[in-house]
Amino acid sequence: MIKLDIINEVVNRTGITKTKAEMAVETVFESMKKALEQGDRSELRGFGVFNVKPRKTGIGRNPRTGAEVSIPPGKAVRFKPGKELQTLQ
Repeated sequence: MIKLDIINEVVNRTGITKTKAEMAVETVFESMKKALEQGDRSELRGFGVFNVKPRKTGIGRNPRTGAEVSIPPGKAVRFKPGKELQTLQ
């Protein structure tokens, strides 16, 4: 499923125009992104939780040459599915 599929689903379920549905979906994604950038978590009840976790520094290897490469510390977005999503089969 891509963003366009979500927009089309909003249009089909609500009957609003595609432009307004696209604006609504973009607003939701932008607000989630903004919250994650500020270090907050984004919780969607029944779906799951998005949060930012620090990533450790480390030593990796270049697969072609085998040379060691330093991996800088950073941040990574993590997703933890909710109970309803975990029970899917």
